[in-house]
Amino acid sequence: MNLLPIVETKNKPFIIAGPCSAESEEQVFAIAKELHKYQQVNLFRCGVWKPRSSPNTFEGLGENALPWLQQIQRDYHFDVCIEIGTPQHLEVAMKYGIRYFWIGARTTVNPFLVQEIAQASKGCENIVVMIKNPVMADVNLWYGNFERFYNMGINKLAAIFRGFSSQYAYPYRNEPAWLHLFEFMRLYKQIPIIFDPSHIAGHSSLVEELVKKAIYLNVSGLMIEVHQQPQVALSDRQQQLDFGQFNNLINTLSSLQLNNDKTTQALLPYRLSIDEIDKELISLLSKRNRIVEEIAQYKKKEHIPILQMDRWQTILQNAHNNAVQQQVTPELVEQILHLIHEDSVKRQQQIIVRSE
Repeated sequence: MNLLPIVETKNKPFIIAGPCSAESEEQVFAIAKELHKYQQVNLFRCGVWKPRSSPNTFEGLGENALPWLQQIQRDYHFDVCIEIGTPQHLEVAMKYGIRYFWIGARTTVNPFLVQEIAQASKGCENIVVMIKNPVMADVNLWYGNFERFYNMGINKLAAIFRGFSSQYAYPYRNEPAWLHLFEFMRLYKQIPIIFDPSHIAGHSSLVEELVKKAIYLNVSGLMIEVHQQPQVALSDRQQQLDFGQFNNLINTLSSLQLNNDKTTQALLPYRLSIDEIDKELISLLSKRNRIVEEIAQYKKKEHIPILQMDRWQTILQNAHNNAVQQQVTPELVEQILHLIHEDSVKRQQQIIVRSE
């Protein structure tokens, strides 16, 4: 896949910023005017068609907002990018001079729909298409979407990483699942990565820490949601930065680029992977505890003793065998299991005593 750069940024991250949704003419022009002050901002992002879970929520203004975005491009001399979810979206937006587009995570799970949009893009060599990862962690499906556009002659392509829907997401809205991002970056080095901290974070207070990690991971760019009054935004109000927060982020970004610790940069992918695995371990322990509590209720009801030595010996033997097979130190596994078992017994005792 021979791709052309979406923009030359001279070793600086390609920054896409703007509101989650176009809500009014006054709103989009106020945000565009503010963001135009920053030379670091390369594209003005703005949702026009919004795929929402409920039809009773704000789904965007559609084509009514496109004349405003067309005017912003003329007045402020920087391009606008929008999300498209159908071939018709692409065709209508191009009539208003829009040439930067992204395919959303809810669309990228549907190969039929992505293929239709890709076919509609055939012959439009001047457009840029950025593709968000699917809502589920499927690297092959994600890459397949790039192939669909590339096969139609579109060679200005970029990936947007916005995390995955998962039970392990806390404290974020979407799980970063760093291992999947690293796998994509390893396999498809030719595709630039735009990091979307807003959708991963789910809250403006967490955006900066994610941006710091992204910079050390050497991503190509950032997509950040900004609103002049996030508290009254019609969509995703918690994750949008206000103007002051965005200014602080830009200043932090400049500092990070000046003081880029090469040692930290090299180790960060491994550290993030360890953090992700540790979080999953804790989540699994929590799930295990819930089952232990259900067992305690059953034992209380049926007058079954808490400690079952035969069962415990079987658990230890199975764990020992699994550890050997997977080249994990058996003694370490047994020590961990003893601690878990001791905690489980205490939990059951507390539940049985409490329910008597």
